[in-house]
Amino acid sequence: QVNSKQGGSPCQEKQVVLLSPLGRIEISGCETGVHEIKLPKMSVLPSGAEPSGACEVCEGAEEMPEPLQQCTAWLRAYFCEPATTGSLPVPAFHHPLLQRDSFTRQVLWTLLNDVKFGEAVSYKQLADLAGNSRAARAVGAAMRSNPIPIIIPCHRVIRSSGDSGNYGGGQLMKEWLLAHEKLQKEKLA
Repeated sequence: QVNSKQGGSPCQEKQVVLLSPLGRIEISGCETGVHEIKLPKMSVLPSGAEPSGACEVCEGAEEMPEPLQQCTAWLRAYFCEPATTGSLPVPAFHHPLLQRDSFTRQVLWTLLNDVKFGEAVSYKQLADLAGNSRAARAVGAAMRSNPIPIIIPCHRVIRSSGDSGNYGGGQLMKEWLLAHEKLQKEKLA
């Protein structure tokens, strides 16, 4: 249960599981917004970064609040028809980290709004974009605490050296997501 800021009443939290090319993605949220997206831990990379039709809600489809419907639609599009994600609404978020005014929130919103599909940005570049050029380490901390991976695309943040860097879902998943986006962007070009 997550307490909302207004009045402190607990949310009616719902859970949805989306079967994706990466495995089971667990999404939780309420009527107000998405709380978090939990990525599966991967030890083997799925074959190919091709979009696949295999991306379905397998649990929790009944009584899904609107933010979860939007979230699953967005993720399904991301994996299956990436060109359409730009035209879909980004679901509302209702995680405490994204409610408070903080540098982490600023970094996550900047990443969501400014770093587009198929692009990558260094920790330092993202710190610049978020308004504090000397905060590359703080950007790293913000990426580690991102409750909404993939939609808030922390996988697009890489080291200045070009090395992919760390990722909450693991190195293999980060490389798969970057390859998936690169492939789709080339197809659209």
